[in-house]
Amino acid sequence: MNNHEHKAAQLQVSSLSQNKPTRFALAPSEQERRALAAELGISALKKLRFEGKVAPEGKNGFALTATLGATVVQECVITLAPVTTRIDAPVALRFVPPAQMERFATASEDGAEMEMPEDDTVDELGDVIDLEAVMAEALTLNLPSYPRAEGAALGESVYADAGIAPLKDEELKPLAGLAALKAKMEAEMGGATGSSDQSAAAKPEDTQDPDE
Repeated sequence: MNNHEHKAAQLQVSSLSQNKPTRFALAPSEQERRALAAELGISALKKLRFEGKVAPEGKNGFALTATLGATVVQECVITLAPVTTRIDAPVALRFVPPAQMERFATASEDGAEMEMPEDDTVDELGDVIDLEAVMAEALTLNLPSYPRAEGAALGESVYADAGIAPLKDEELKPLAGLAALKAKMEAEMGGATGSSDQSAAAKPEDTQDPDE
C-alpha cells in the first residue's frame, strides 16, 4: 500500500491539497463489514475495499474517483439459498462549494424555487468528505436487486377462488387475452361467411319470362 494513502473514514477538507490528489484506501474490518451487511439487509459482506483519490477541481471543488470491490452474500429471491456475488465498480463524485451549487440546480415548475441537481454525481462540499458514506452508497447502488441461485426458476402460479376454474400466469398476460379474443372473432367471422356461401349456392336461378 502507498504510504501516502489515507486510511481514515473521513477526510478533512481543510487538510486536502489544492495542488495534487489525495489518495485513500479503506478496508473495513470483519466487525465493520458485519455491521454494514446488517444495515443493508444482506446475509454477509465477505470482502470490501474502497480505494481511489480526491483531486482538486475548479474553484475550491474536489473530484473523487475510486474503485469499489466487494464480495456479497444475499438470499435467492426464489429459494432463499445463499447467492454470492462479486462486485467491482467505478465510483465518481464531484464535491462543489455551496455557492456554486446553483449552477447545477434546476428551477421548480413555478420558477419560484431552485431544486437540488438531478445529477447524482454532484454533491455539496462540506467540512469533511465522508468516504465511508460514499462507499456504503456505492455498494447499495451496485447490489443485485433480484439475486437468483443457479438453476432457480419461478414456478407457474394459478389464481382462483373456491369453485372457480383457476387462471394460470399465461392466461393473465394481456397479449394472451387479446390472442384469445382475436381467435374467437375469426372463428365467428369464418362461420358467418360459410353460412352465406351455402345460402347463395342453394338459391335457385331466376326462370326466364315465358313472354320472351
